[in-house]
Amino acid sequence: MATPNGVPPTSESNRIQIIDENKTFTHDLNGAIKEWGLLDSGFNYDLVAIFGSQSTGKSTLLNRLFGTTFDVMNETERRQTTKGIWMCGAKNMPLMVMDVEGTDGRERGEDQDFERKSALFSLASTEVLLVNMWEHQVGLYHGANMALLKTVFEVNLQLFGKRDATSPRTLLLFVIRDHVGATPLSNLRATLIADLSKIWDSIAKPEGLDHAKLDDYFDMSFVALAHKILRPDQFEEDVLKLRERFFDRSREDYVFKPVYHKRIPADGVAHYMEGIWEQVQSNKDLDLPTQQELLAQFRCDEIAAGALEEFNIQARSFRKPVEGGRIVEELGRTMSTWKQSALTRFDTAASRYHKGVYTRKRADLLAQLNTTLSPLFLGQLKNLHRSALTTFKKDLVDGVRTGGDYDFGTIVQDAGKKAEEFFESGAREAAGLAPLGIKEEEGEEKQPIDAEWSYTDEFEQLKHEMQLVADQCRKDETKKMVNSIEKTFIRQIAEPVEVALSKAKSDMWDTVLKAFRENLEQCEATYLSKAKSFNCNDEENGVSLYIIKKRAWVALRKRIDELTADPVILTKLRDYFEERFRYDEKGVPRVWKPEDDMDGSFQRARDKTLELVHLYAKIAPKDSSLEFSLPPPPTSLPEDDTEYDVAGSMVVLSETKQMDVNARFRRDADAYYLEAKRSIVSSVSQVPGWAWGLMLILGWNEIMTLIFNPLYAVALCFACGVAYTVIQLGLAGPIMQVSKTVAGEVQRQATAKLREQFAEPVPAPPVARQNSTASVYSSEPGLTRRSTTATVNGYSDADEMEMKPW
Repeated sequence: MATPNGVPPTSESNRIQIIDENKTFTHDLNGAIKEWGLLDSGFNYDLVAIFGSQSTGKSTLLNRLFGTTFDVMNETERRQTTKGIWMCGAKNMPLMVMDVEGTDGRERGEDQDFERKSALFSLASTEVLLVNMWEHQVGLYHGANMALLKTVFEVNLQLFGKRDATSPRTLLLFVIRDHVGATPLSNLRATLIADLSKIWDSIAKPEGLDHAKLDDYFDMSFVALAHKILRPDQFEEDVLKLRERFFDRSREDYVFKPVYHKRIPADGVAHYMEGIWEQVQSNKDLDLPTQQELLAQFRCDEIAAGALEEFNIQARSFRKPVEGGRIVEELGRTMSTWKQSALTRFDTAASRYHKGVYTRKRADLLAQLNTTLSPLFLGQLKNLHRSALTTFKKDLVDGVRTGGDYDFGTIVQDAGKKAEEFFESGAREAAGLAPLGIKEEEGEEKQPIDAEWSYTDEFEQLKHEMQLVADQCRKDETKKMVNSIEKTFIRQIAEPVEVALSKAKSDMWDTVLKAFRENLEQCEATYLSKAKSFNCNDEENGVSLYIIKKRAWVALRKRIDELTADPVILTKLRDYFEERFRYDEKGVPRVWKPEDDMDGSFQRARDKTLELVHLYAKIAPKDSSLEFSLPPPPTSLPEDDTEYDVAGSMVVLSETKQMDVNARFRRDADAYYLEAKRSIVSSVSQVPGWAWGLMLILGWNEIMTLIFNPLYAVALCFACGVAYTVIQLGLAGPIMQVSKTVAGEVQRQATAKLREQFAEPVPAPPVARQNSTASVYSSEPGLTRRSTTATVNGYSDADEMEMKPW
């Protein structure tokens, strides 16, 4: 079936909606251009669009002119046919045709945003723009779309106004429909040119284009078409004549002149047009509100201001407590009530106005309410965070202070769970969510007060800080545990070491190291048993065990040093020497006689005693498996725990110390030897016989007195018994030595007392004679205070009393 103009229609699949009614640009334009056979045509193509009021026959005119397949209006129903912008390839010519949605349609009402943007897009992207209008619309402002063209011209000049001599122009071809001939075309032409010039002069021009003219950008052409219904034959004839202007390149009035071509290759048209549409979409100068929208904006702003003022007064009362660090009870419910009250007040008064403005202003009000409430919400979270962390610390400290055996991991877990539940419960309440463990009933609000409000970050920060506190507490408790284990080890090792060192034997160090190892293993087992509840990792256990081993060895060495100090070691050597020199094998004290081998006994006892110095000098067990050594220090060893030289600590007495101890012991041994020698000399001394006879003659009377006096007799017998005992025990020498020492000390004390008594007295300071008691004080600090009393008759009695220093 042929169209009225004789051109067979193209397939319906040839047309494509490049911009839909929702202002979305298609991504399939290149495919359509390829289907039309124009993708590889380079610059050998043309682009035309039609613009005009709705239901003025635009699609019908395009179909008749170019053989396109655009939908046309059903004349029995006056309704919108073209929605958005459609494009179709022309029949038998390299031409792309755009059918633009009509203006002033009842479907969009006062919303002229798409009309302005589609008109600007058509004007900027095509070579020829057909402006379709009725004859009776000429001379009208809105009817002829002059208001729309004014906005389009102004924005087009701002976006695409910069040009040079080679910049393409655009042909505005005005098609005046239903021309009956009463008004000549020339008059209609003059009217339209005058209106367009007036519009151009009134638009705001950008800087640098103040003197730009309409003719600099656009060429205008005018054509009239007869009435399609009243004069159908003339209408078809006029259409065919107009068609020739698009097809016949030899005509003087040929439409597609090179000056109008945009110089965009056909394969780049899709990208070029998409870029223009993005520029048009992003231009805010096209978003002009209607009167209804202006009224709605004014009233919605006024209503929102009133609701916001009342809301701010309510919120201000809670700001100070939250900023002061308090946790406000039921803050979330209170904020939700305030918010709902403000929104209800706004909805009641503003919902009657323009729906789009109302929706937009409600969203703005909601954002302002949330902005006001956000500091309260965040402050409540901070206060909950601080309180939860404080509670966690307190529970943790209380748990570890209970003493005895406790599970540190359980304490941390219980304290952490309590703190997290406290924080999350308060945070959910502040965000307007249901409490923990309670499912929200169907129909209730399941979103927080604001979707952007979340306590997740604060909650994770709280968990992180609690972990840091727990780790620090664990480290502190681990240190305490190590210190406690060290004290226990010192207490347990003290007695075995003292007992072993007091009995100098060849296996003395084996006994010491065996006791050391047993106690160390017990300490390590105690640590590992307790460390399980502390959740210590292998690295931390390695560090603690290293510290325990090192401190245990240091404690052992300290105890050994105490038991091998100079006075102690000399005492041990003297005791050992006395045990072998002054006592026999049965442990009975020896009474040396001239025939005894004192020199040999002395030398043997001394040599055996000196061997002990070498035994005590170095920790050298016979069993090499008992030797102690520290493992390599861990890399994470604390700075205060430095490395320890175990090999060097095996030496107890250095060579110098051994020589000193040997010398001192030899002096003590020599003293014992001389004392024993003197006891032998004293015991073998003989009294001459004549001396005994002389003493008997001279003391006969005294002897008789002692014999016949019971008291003297008893005293004499007691004295004889004591003398016999002293002689038999060889104590005569020591007693004489003590007597001489006591006599010398008595003599020294008596001499000192006599010298003090006969020393020249220190003269007293002069004292003024007064009728009353006077006190004289030293003028220098630190000296004693002296008090002098003077009497009336001139005689003075001075008493010196030592007082406390000033």
